[in-house]
Amino acid sequence: MRSSKIELEQLTIEIFGLSHSPEIGVVIQGMPAGESIDQEKLQAFLERRAPGRSAEATARKEPDKAEFIEGLTNQQTDGTVLKAIIKNTNTRSHDYDNVIDIPRPGHADYPAFVKYKGQQETAGGGHFSGRLTAPLCIAGGICLQALQREGIEIGAHIYAIQNIYDTPFDPLAPSFALHDQFPVLNADAGEQMKQRIHEAKKDGDSVGGIIECAAMGLPVGLGEHMFYGIENTISRLAFAVPAVKGIEFGEGFGAAMLYGSENNDPYYMNQNKIQTKTNHHGGVLGGMTSGMPLLFRTAIKPTPSIAKEQDSISLSKRENTKLVIRGRHDPCIVPRAVPVMEAVCAIALYDALLTEKEKENGTH
Repeated sequence: MRSSKIELEQLTIEIFGLSHSPEIGVVIQGMPAGESIDQEKLQAFLERRAPGRSAEATARKEPDKAEFIEGLTNQQTDGTVLKAIIKNTNTRSHDYDNVIDIPRPGHADYPAFVKYKGQQETAGGGHFSGRLTAPLCIAGGICLQALQREGIEIGAHIYAIQNIYDTPFDPLAPSFALHDQFPVLNADAGEQMKQRIHEAKKDGDSVGGIIECAAMGLPVGLGEHMFYGIENTISRLAFAVPAVKGIEFGEGFGAAMLYGSENNDPYYMNQNKIQTKTNHHGGVLGGMTSGMPLLFRTAIKPTPSIAKEQDSISLSKRENTKLVIRGRHDPCIVPRAVPVMEAVCAIALYDALLTEKEKENGTH
């Protein structure tokens, strides 16, 4: 069974399994002993990402219950390898019989066919599926709990669905009171977004959007210069999510349109604390946290598996053909990807925090 591994400064995270295999899971190395895991809280976090919970999501319904196999004693990490699985209980692999020969436009089917010489699993997207973000959320949910004990809070919302925009986070003081199945700050914008998704679904199509994520309560100096900057780590983790096509921090691409005098964030003293009056830098300077809220946005492409007939080719016959995709697919993956971005952010920040603690203890 294929797996994918990322080695950070302190944590190593390996995701294994396939969309339609009996189980998927995660192995985490480097987690210190003594970190408490509230499994009810973790389960609530996983259910925000789980399929089949709303009219805007796929009809495939999975309980997504995390089962810890190793590394947990009395609800605390024991300092060894931490391993957890999620069982797949609602698969319909026959829906994908035709994509074995006819690759889906916008999906990884064709390059995977060439790379793995036709031996890749196509049902549900195999190991290229967004289903693999469920075990990623196990790792992220654990890191979220550890960060909360350090006074660090992370939250995200749907910033846009196509060209319908939510109210952006206040870059100086983001508000996270929005954890529901469709997390937005502006309820009216949320209803318009839902309508756009329903219209796309009715037309056999799909839509994408943008997720905005923020972290509060960060100390100054987490992260490193160049290759180990906070942006680097978050970006590496964010692009593990198959639908992500772009990322920006703070003002992002908008900074290219500003003068330096506009983009620079002036420092000032606020009750004996050094802060900036604005936050165009998104809480990161030189790869290190500045103490201001960390802020980034990710672009999520439309789900490639759509009901509309599409042009493709037959790999066996080497000729043009038409493709009609069967199965159960999200008309918009953005709402379910919101907790995934929180997980991505949490893993990156927790790893940076562990690194800083090792330095302070003189063991790094």
